[in-house]
Amino acid sequence: MAHIIGIGIDVVAIDRFQESLERTPGLLNRVFTSNEAKLKLSSLAARFAAKEALAKALNAKSAFNWQEAEIVNEESGKPNFLFTGEMAKRLVGHSVHLTLSHDGGIASAMVIVEAN
Repeated sequence: MAHIIGIGIDVVAIDRFQESLERTPGLLNRVFTSNEAKLKLSSLAARFAAKEALAKALNAKSAFNWQEAEIVNEESGKPNFLFTGEMAKRLVGHSVHLTLSHDGGIASAMVIVEAN
């Protein structure tokens, strides 16, 4: 039977996120995969929130490779994580649920991690 390991939520002000990207030029390439980096600002902010929420759900006390947790959309538009590298190894046998939203200048994400 599955049980919840962690829940994470994060909220990002899109205008402040844009300022961070402008102030820290390497941030875009450090946090996002090349596919994610092509997206519009509100989608980037939501993905940043998702990666922060994932870190919270995993109780990640140390940094992890942000690019190993890419957010991709199914045909229906539903977002999912695509894990690679060490993150994929760490999450074998786990289900990770993700929801994203952006409206009114705010992007948000919620993540639930379950052990199967």
